[in-house]
Amino acid sequence: MTGRALLAALLWTVAAQAGNPVERLQQRLDAGEVQLEYRAPRGYLDSLLEALGISPLTQTLVFSKTSAQFRLISPRSPRAIYFNDDVYVGWVRGGPILEISTADPQDGAAFYMLPQEPVSTPRIVRDQGQCLQCHESGRTARVPGHMTRSLFVDSSGQPELRLGGVDVDHTTPLAKRFGGWLVTDAVFEHQGNRLLTPGSTETEPFNFSDVSNPDDYLSSESSVLAHLLLAHETQTHNRIARAGIEARRAIEYRDNMRKLFGEASEETEASVQRRIENPAEELLEYLLFAEEAPLPPGLKADTPLAQEFSQRGPLYELDLERRLFRVPLSYLVLSEAFDALPAETHDYLRRRLKQILRGEDNSAEFAHLTAADREAIERALRSEKPSLLAPAAP
Repeated sequence: MTGRALLAALLWTVAAQAGNPVERLQQRLDAGEVQLEYRAPRGYLDSLLEALGISPLTQTLVFSKTSAQFRLISPRSPRAIYFNDDVYVGWVRGGPILEISTADPQDGAAFYMLPQEPVSTPRIVRDQGQCLQCHESGRTARVPGHMTRSLFVDSSGQPELRLGGVDVDHTTPLAKRFGGWLVTDAVFEHQGNRLLTPGSTETEPFNFSDVSNPDDYLSSESSVLAHLLLAHETQTHNRIARAGIEARRAIEYRDNMRKLFGEASEETEASVQRRIENPAEELLEYLLFAEEAPLPPGLKADTPLAQEFSQRGPLYELDLERRLFRVPLSYLVLSEAFDALPAETHDYLRRRLKQILRGEDNSAEFAHLTAADREAIERALRSEKPSLLAPAAP
């Protein structure tokens, strides 16, 4: 092996151990294994999505000024968001940066930017905390997280916060979603595609055909399905992050007590268990789509995005009639962030999932799961995530 090949192998080994997909991509860029191509008018967007394995079909368009590049965002120039199971990318036409965030396995949401300047080796720069001024609050479960909000927006894209808003998750009725966003294929009542009229709480319609230079975008679509998937992912990632961060803090506290006193008191042990189990239970309810809002009729399962998504495996197969997915268990149990949860959190989730799948837990949170649903979940897990069916540690 040549010295150059050895160096590349070493760099790949380090990259494989890096903390998240964005950091691994930067290490591959540094090693010369991947190159990003700058092409007007989107700069690095096209090649960045390809390098991260993000489908352009996931495009959602948001025209509310709710980004660091708010001055460049408006109804006529919406921000485009693309995503996969781990990473989100935001593009603003004419913006100096690409916005990138990922569900870091240890830290919750981690934010980055890629300067839109043509250079030989682009550098993805990690945010030093500025993004967390908005992205670490009660809206993100008090951990670094992501937000999908529905807001009333004026003709410039400025949110009118005095009129309120909705923090969207899968329990939010669809009639209250999408305020400040473009939705290109909805045939039901919702808050998207609307602008406040000056001096009034009345709204007027706004559509993709009203966007300036629409060919600048990768797609003319901002589909209902992409919006539904985006809301599900952001809120699941937040709950995974909270379950992990709270458990690690509790375990560290218990370990410190044991070092100081030889053993932790019963009260300390009980407190640590609660701090591990409470956010894990909230995560489990969300993973199993507790209180999922009913879907309206007319959602199409034969679109390119729907077909591409459903082909990925049993947990990705869409329903779009009764609910979002055929199997009511989030595909994010397959994610890197989920796998990185502490062992004690995994033990709790396995124990509780076993109770639910066996029908031993008939609480209201899981009453939506029929016997057929529980069987479908178990089959999917045996195929894609058998570790979740393994016996929990005693």
